[in-house]
Amino acid sequence: MPWLILFLSAVLEAVWATALGASDGLSEPVASVVFFTALVLSMIGLSRAAKHIPIGVAYAVWTGTGAALTVTWAMATGGEAASTLKVLFLIGIIGCIAGLKLSKPSPAGNAARPSGTEDRPDSAAAPNRTP
Repeated sequence: MPWLILFLSAVLEAVWATALGASDGLSEPVASVVFFTALVLSMIGLSRAAKHIPIGVAYAVWTGTGAALTVTWAMATGGEAASTLKVLFLIGIIGCIAGLKLSKPSPAGNAARPSGTEDRPDSAAAPNRTP
């Protein structure tokens, strides 16, 4: 369920970004209301998802998905020119998002130690010798 909430809040991020562009500097009332509503709901969704997903991963997925959807919508509606490179980079963003979703978190005890130092006795921190 946290991943679904995260995805929906990323969709809302794309909605508020698009509405912000359409609001003409927040001077268009309807677009401004859509912007603020989607912004608040998107942030609430991100905060709820981040209770169950590490914040670094949640934020990267949220921003990446929102950015990819915003650019895709802009290209589909003619607001931005499409190009082969843009499409390839969007595919790259989506691939990275999928990779973050599929990756497993490291065990809690190994997070503070650099990889490969677990078995080396000289890798322990030096004792504090300050008077």
